[in-house]
Amino acid sequence: MRSDALSRKRSGASVCSFFEGSEGSVGVLHAVISPSTAVTASAQVGELASGYSELCGLYPGFRPVFARFFLSDAANQAVLVGDLAESLGCPVSIVEQAPLCPSKMNLLVMMESGRKEPSRHIYYTAGAVRRADSHEATVEILDHYAAGHDLVGECVRTWFFVNDIDNNYAGMVSGRNDVFGRYGLTPDSHFIASTGIAGRGVDPGCPVCFDAYAIRGITSGQVTYLKALTHLNPTIEYGVAFERATAVDFADRRLVLVSGTASIDNRGEIVHHGDVTGQTRRMVENVEALLAEAGCSAADLMHMIVYLRDPGDYLTVGAELDRLFPSDVPRVIVHAPVCRPGWLVEMECMAMRMTDNGRFAEY
Repeated sequence: MRSDALSRKRSGASVCSFFEGSEGSVGVLHAVISPSTAVTASAQVGELASGYSELCGLYPGFRPVFARFFLSDAANQAVLVGDLAESLGCPVSIVEQAPLCPSKMNLLVMMESGRKEPSRHIYYTAGAVRRADSHEATVEILDHYAAGHDLVGECVRTWFFVNDIDNNYAGMVSGRNDVFGRYGLTPDSHFIASTGIAGRGVDPGCPVCFDAYAIRGITSGQVTYLKALTHLNPTIEYGVAFERATAVDFADRRLVLVSGTASIDNRGEIVHHGDVTGQTRRMVENVEALLAEAGCSAADLMHMIVYLRDPGDYLTVGAELDRLFPSDVPRVIVHAPVCRPGWLVEMECMAMRMTDNGRFAEY
């Protein structure tokens, strides 16, 4: 097994992770691009575009497959990033979750090189409907997705961005539970790795927005659902239907998708009430337990997204993450309250490591 499959680099406005894979296989690049000190939103869009151009120059042959803009004011800034988003030529997610750094926007972009046939990796964005009720909105969004995609057999990751999460999260959960039950997603089968977090799309009238990631042609034994039961309780114990993390094996690599993870114990109780430093440490411990179950560690991280309830905790949490993780992991920290008021911080991540699984298809 190669130990040098993943490398990282800082350059200008971007921090990136590059996974090379075996000879002749698909290369994968995850990058976070952040404007520096430009004051206006339009100037910051220009810095994002320049950072992306520089990234393409450093890694020729890579093409974007998914991107997400994190904006401080989606209603006004979405139009500003419109030309850049269209130029990427891939599914683009636009979410109002203000970056907690000296910028109004960040860009997460995932890229590939060396693919010789149509990709089996399908990203779905902008699932949203105008409804007064978050339960009804979630049901309609998921039913629409399931009408055109294999929700049960191929969807491996979802994101639910909930407008006014303290009031609308319960409706999103009940809507998801209802749809999943109809499609046979139960504790006896499996759920889907997911993040349910505060955020909104361009239209403030949509209580829920939805993104998804699916892999076509998944075969038996290719997917493992990670539990870390020494640290975390089964999610169904408090009435929510998602997997803590999912590992997907390919011929030369394992992809790990860690759901939104907070500071809890294996009974589902909050650990370190009111202490954001303690919660950050426990959150990271929980994430590391999930990664370890897949044979991975922080050294295998492609990117991480961290959500804070209180923007005033940014410096404290950032310093703790600097201490706990490699400094060159692409990272976004945004203002986005978690679904339970007592949770001060939550994170999700993706990881990738070399393996030898010749019985599975290429990535």
